[in-house]
Amino acid sequence: MKGKLIIIKELIREGQLETAIKQLSQYIQADSTDDEPYYLLGNAYRKQGNWQLALNNYLEAIERNPESPAVQAHQMMMDILNFYNKDMYNQ
Repeated sequence: MKGKLIIIKELIREGQLETAIKQLSQYIQADSTDDEPYYLLGNAYRKQGNWQLALNNYLEAIERNPESPAVQAHQMMMDILNFYNKDMYNQ
């Protein structure tokens, strides 16, 4: 099954996000114990601009493995969100 994740990583890298998300969802249904598919799903959603689903998947990956690379991805997104201040545009 790990070979499938390599293919999915390539799909994400190539920007074929819908296909990657569909395949990751199927992968998770078949084997939901690993943290890596949730991390990859978070990456795909982040590239789509769906930050909420990206954060949710990063948190799921972190819950499954506290040393997942999702820790850094989640922190990066939180730093960006905390930096972004909508009130500055209303001045």
